[in-house]
Amino acid sequence: MDETALRQDIIDACLSMNASGLNQGTSGNISVRYGDTVLITPSGVPCETLMPEMIATMPLDGGGAWEGPCKPSSEWRFHLDILNERPDVHAIVHAHPNYCTALSMLQKDIPAAHYMIAAFGGNSVRCAPFAIFGTAELSAHAVEALRDRTACLLANHGAIALGTDLAQAMWRAVELEALASQYAIALQTGDPIILSDEIIDQTLAKFSGYGLAD
Repeated sequence: MDETALRQDIIDACLSMNASGLNQGTSGNISVRYGDTVLITPSGVPCETLMPEMIATMPLDGGGAWEGPCKPSSEWRFHLDILNERPDVHAIVHAHPNYCTALSMLQKDIPAAHYMIAAFGGNSVRCAPFAIFGTAELSAHAVEALRDRTACLLANHGAIALGTDLAQAMWRAVELEALASQYAIALQTGDPIILSDEIIDQTLAKFSGYGLAD
């Protein structure tokens, strides 16, 4: 995709996150792999005021170097570390959706209480341990929680969703919040029944070639 068009896609995704309630204010951030660089939303800039040229560019191997009129998101470190660790990932969505964040405040994994957990690569969505935002410690926790997974929670913080492109990462972010809300409601009314690993493995197999879930 043309770089300017990709920058606009990032802005459109930010606007969509806030309009849908998936995120609030300037708390979320989005990155997309572009060759050997990453395009990432700037720090502290309301999405309504973003212009394509305001999206920061960072070399994947640059150790934090960046180009652009605005400095990159304060969470740039885990974006770069995840993209360097995961060649299968080309887009990352980070947000503070209400139900994901509520479960993260309990430091709870999301188990296989619904078969859609398989859309995230296994029988759970892990909750990474707490660390201060923007730190190498948080990045290391996120990379580990995402091992063999395409989403995770960050303790007392929010959520991360990954995709082979921005459309898939956004789809997973929305699905993750739906799953978190359903699990939170179920916890209020009883003890959710957890599906077996065999069922999740069968679901994973059926997801092969199934739209954005694949």
